[in-house]
Amino acid sequence: MKNVALHSLGCKVNRYETDVMGQKLQESGYKIVSFDEKADVYIINTCSVTAIADHKSRQMIHRAKKKNPEAVVVACGCYVETDMENAKQNESIDIIVGNNKKTDIVTILDEYFADNEKEKDQEIDKCLGGQSVTDINAPGQEYEKMFLKHMPGHTRAYIKIQDGCNQFCSYCIIPYARGRIRSREEADILEEVKSLAAEGCREIVLTGIHVSSYGVDRGEPELLNLLQELNKIEGIDRIRLSSLEPRVITEKMAKGMAALEKVCPHFHLSLQSGSNDTLKRMNRHYTAEEYMESVRLLREVYDRPAITTDVIVGFPGETEETYEESRAFCEAINFYEMHVFKYSQRKGTVAAKMKDQLTDKEKTRRSAILLDMTKEQSKAYREYFVGKTEKILWEDYETIDGKRYLIGHTTRYIRVAVSCEDEKRCGAGSGLISENTITGFLTDDTLRI
Repeated sequence: MKNVALHSLGCKVNRYETDVMGQKLQESGYKIVSFDEKADVYIINTCSVTAIADHKSRQMIHRAKKKNPEAVVVACGCYVETDMENAKQNESIDIIVGNNKKTDIVTILDEYFADNEKEKDQEIDKCLGGQSVTDINAPGQEYEKMFLKHMPGHTRAYIKIQDGCNQFCSYCIIPYARGRIRSREEADILEEVKSLAAEGCREIVLTGIHVSSYGVDRGEPELLNLLQELNKIEGIDRIRLSSLEPRVITEKMAKGMAALEKVCPHFHLSLQSGSNDTLKRMNRHYTAEEYMESVRLLREVYDRPAITTDVIVGFPGETEETYEESRAFCEAINFYEMHVFKYSQRKGTVAAKMKDQLTDKEKTRRSAILLDMTKEQSKAYREYFVGKTEKILWEDYETIDGKRYLIGHTTRYIRVAVSCEDEKRCGAGSGLISENTITGFLTDDTLRI
């Protein structure tokens, strides 16, 4: 029996795929251990969304080989897809696995070990003769079938419903790493969710590279229909969506979701900039006005929905005026939370060749202003719910300032804690949904009952 340690970087899609790979390996006789332990095999599911993500991926690969120089280090995912030549030359990597071959991880490892036994002195091609990497951007690529059989967490499971992206935003490398959109069959999704519900899963998060495009490759959007079918599954109490494009929020979509009691009033609408000039150069397919209308539609059908977003500062050519447009727009929307990123040049993208690249000092200054804003907006949003009674899904235990708490989230994904000194409430443990009155703040990002 060989020990395998897995580590996932980046998005929820990677996390889901890592969970599936771990389950496949375990079913085949491999023993899963912590990434901090000495293992026979280390699998790093890499990320390439930014230059920093690339760097972290390489760091984790080197860390694994350093921990056990005799171990087999497997690098899979977006970093190796976008920088294959350097990955092949990386002496810390023994096997490369592309984004549409992760489900073959058991076969790939078994073949590697079998070849090593036959010819120990022969250097083995890292790509196993091409078996572990496909041309992700070649026409006709199909959705890689994966099935999560066991719930990796206590109450919540990420469900991958699609892969790939057709948007080609000028700053983004991911379409080249993940290929064109490919949607999972609805029947497979429903079967997986029913199986996880039977194991005690209470909440699912639908994830993908471009969730809004689910079904488009088959002719038309199918996301609302999928939500309607998932809403019928017994045992599942909450459904969340990981990230949506603003244009998917039409009046029909907003009203359709609001009619489904299990869909949480918590939406991550990708913005990137509140300036139309910057949005155009980013090749985003909407305007600030269209984004505002999507938010209005959600707030019309939901009571105080939690709306979160991503914002990039310091995009090439972003002037002080266009930055101020974006800042003022974010202030007017009044998000629950903003994830603020400083623009990072990605080799191979249109934006990397654009003129008027900003200094890191200027990007840091602009980022700090938005980070201060989102801190205040988030605090104000949470403050509204102090004194209110909310349904909380209790999930896991955590130690804060030396005291033990049970941690949960409301439907709007507001983090709530109850002290384990309150044995009656805390003793119920994870998986319970209860109605409780929120009494105040425990920390800046955690309320308490």
